[in-house]
Amino acid sequence: MPKNVNLDEWRGIWVYAEQRRGEVSPVTWELVGAARRLADAVDTYVAVVLIGDGVGRYAEQAFAFGADKAFVAEHPELAEFRTEVYGRLVVDLVLERKPEIFLLPATTQGRDLASTVATDLACGLTADTTQLEMDVEKRMLLATRPTFGGQQLATITSARWRPQMATVRPKVMPRPEPVPGRTGEVIRLEVGDVGADAPTRVLRVVEESNESRILDEADVIVAAGRGIGSKANLYLVEELAEALGGQVAGSRPVCDAGWLPKARQIGQTGITVRPKLYVAVGISGAIQHVVGMMQSGTIVAINADPKAPIFQVAHVGIVGDLFKVVPALTQAVRQRGRRAVLETVGG
Repeated sequence: MPKNVNLDEWRGIWVYAEQRRGEVSPVTWELVGAARRLADAVDTYVAVVLIGDGVGRYAEQAFAFGADKAFVAEHPELAEFRTEVYGRLVVDLVLERKPEIFLLPATTQGRDLASTVATDLACGLTADTTQLEMDVEKRMLLATRPTFGGQQLATITSARWRPQMATVRPKVMPRPEPVPGRTGEVIRLEVGDVGADAPTRVLRVVEESNESRILDEADVIVAAGRGIGSKANLYLVEELAEALGGQVAGSRPVCDAGWLPKARQIGQTGITVRPKLYVAVGISGAIQHVVGMMQSGTIVAINADPKAPIFQVAHVGIVGDLFKVVPALTQAVRQRGRRAVLETVGG
């Protein structure tokens, strides 16, 4: 990146469309929705960057969610993500087209690509962002993320360099409603013999545990905190989750103690979820946990401490002994029926 960048030459907000096995990740549409909101504030366009083999078919979907343009790079050598190959394509495209903001998902792939691109471009990168706003007058991205172990929130800007890059956690931005028939411009990129000289090749893909994916898609999550006392008491949470037709998750202390697998951990160092109903059982509500569930539709908190921070984000708070409250709730759900309970809380 040359010094004394002319910021006026950089326009447009881009979103990297993460794909695996040719399927674009849902977080892409969440980022397109966020990009649309930011772009409308400064009157610019939104573009998605689709890289893979056979991913061009997602351009229409991107337009429906709010994109105006789709840069499409397709080749069999691009079927699987490789950092150096994807990074080279993206860096060349950024230098040619000059977007002012570039958003990527805060996933394993997105973090890998974002750090590579930011390093090559010598520009700033805000990682694990949970809020995005725009300083309209200065056309400056205000990227907010937890810091100091999650105890505080920091808003980070990149005043003098472009593009302004940020990775955004899945599920923290609302997914916009698609507008069928909305159109845009497809720009196909010449990729030549891309990847032929790359030092790495993908020999085999080993699927990761689908536990986190299950939580990611769950409409109801019942999460246990250290307040349940021991692994032996997990049955309380499991029974309530079963009655509600939901999934069981936990806070970091619970997973660190081995009471639940790490893949079931919600929060800053776990996964971010956005279920319709989130029941926090014996969870204090440290910000490290809250950032992973605060966008849930309805949050019910059960805790004996009326001053527990979890009540600050809960829509329904129950102060009481969880060993009495949770069995009573489970029984009530079984008696009234799951559907009736979920309709009551809007789940």
